[in-house]
Order: sequence, then structure tokens, then C-alpha cells
Amino acid sequence: METHVFLAVLAAALLHAGWNALLKLKLEPLLAITLISIAAGIVSLPLIPFAALPNAAAWPYIAASLALHMIYYLSLGAAYREGDLSQVYPIARGTAPLITALGSALFIGEALNPAGSAGVAVLACGILLLSFKNGVALVDINWRPVGFALITAASISAYTLIDGIGARAAGAAIQYATWLFLLDGVMMLAFGFWRWPRTLVGDFYRARWSMFAGGAMSMAAYGIAIWAMTQAPIALVGALRETSVLFAAVIGIVVLHERIHARRIIAALLILAGMLLIRLR
Repeated sequence: METHVFLAVLAAALLHAGWNALLKLKLEPLLAITLISIAAGIVSLPLIPFAALPNAAAWPYIAASLALHMIYYLSLGAAYREGDLSQVYPIARGTAPLITALGSALFIGEALNPAGSAGVAVLACGILLLSFKNGVALVDINWRPVGFALITAASISAYTLIDGIGARAAGAAIQYATWLFLLDGVMMLAFGFWRWPRTLVGDFYRARWSMFAGGAMSMAAYGIAIWAMTQAPIALVGALRETSVLFAAVIGIVVLHERIHARRIIAALLILAGMLLIRLR
């Protein structure tokens, strides 16, 4: 992976950790996700005059991606509602690179070499290690939110593959990403009015600055990832962007003064080792 692509995806991972931190606001998780998606759609509007319509071949991928994103939003909201964020998020993000790498090899023939495969596997192991909060045993895990987290991981992998292929077919990544975010915002606006018909506008207005910040970060993070998937193998980009979990852990330690456990140090070293293997691939 070229250095500029590698650094851009790491920046996207940091932005992704930032907008996910906003889900800790005192809002129901699915409502927060809906409001941020609406905000991202609004943020995309000024780009429309500069982003021509994608090629016709890209539109089926955009439609499929919208459906998969809805599954992602619903499953992520359910996982956050029923489980511990510090466990749900790493499980969802940690298993996604493995599924993406497998799907990339099976469905688009983009198999990784041994170094790339090792990098994805080591990075995923580090992310998953972060999910075991304070050394919790498997028997102590609430498996219901874990199930939702795994559905989330599958949807992440599916829309990552779809968007990687779609962006390549669109002619330009900015065209694909801009129209995807605009239509996603429209979809979530309709969903929001169906789900919270009386309170949606008021909730958005009260949290508008946080929502616009989250929407801008969400759009920038995934827009960079979509562009990167036109420059490098989809599986590598999908794995590297999940280093957002590491950034989230660093934010927790530095900003929130959370305790540093040996498990976190080992997990961080695994993630860094995986990043190095991906960079050297």
C-alpha cells in the first residue's frame, strides 16, 4: 500500500473513532445514528454541484449499499442499546476485516499475499483482544449484544465490498461517495420521521452542532475509505480503517483517564504489528 493511501486511511480511522464517540451522547443509540446520518447527508449537499452523477454501472451498487447500511444501523443500534460499548464496538469492527478479506478473495478474486493476510489476521486479533474488558471470561459475556455485533460485522463487510466495487465502477470516488451519503441521509430522514415522528426535529435541533460534527467526520472518514479502495486492495483498506478501535482506546486513556491494562498494551502492539505488515505488503 502506498504511503499516502496508508496515512489517509489512518486519518479516516481517527475520524471514525471521533464520530462514534458522539454516540455516547444522552440519546438512544439508533436515534443518534439516525441524526448523524441525516447530518452527513446535509453536509454532502454543497458537494453535489462538483460531483457529477456516477456512471450507470455504479447505481446498483449504491442501492445495495443503502440497504446494507440500513441493516448496519439497525444492528449497531441494537448492539449499543443492549450491550457494553467497549465490548460491542471492538467485536463488530474486529471481525469485519476477516470477513471482508474472505469475501474479497471469494467474490472479486482479490486475494492477499501472505504478508497482507497475516497483517489482517494480526490486526483483527488485536482489535478482538480489546473486547475482553478487564479480562472477562467468555462465559460471562452477554451473547445477545454479541450476536447483534456479529450481524453488524457482516453488514460492514458486505457494504465495504459493495462500495469498493461500486466506487471503481463510478468513474470517480467522490461522485460515488457524495451521492451515497446524500441518499443515505434521505433514507435515514424518512426512517427517522417514521420512527420518531413527534420528536425527531426537536432532537436534531438540540444536538445540532454535535450532529453536524459527527456527520462531517462520518462523511470524511468513509469518503476517504471509498477513495482508498480505488487505490489499494479492498481487504487491506477495510482492515486498516478498523484501527479506529485503537484510536478510541487512546482517546479513552488520554482524555477520559481510563486505566491502562496489560491486555490493552498487548492488543495495541498486535494492532501496530498488523498495520506494519499491511504497510509492507
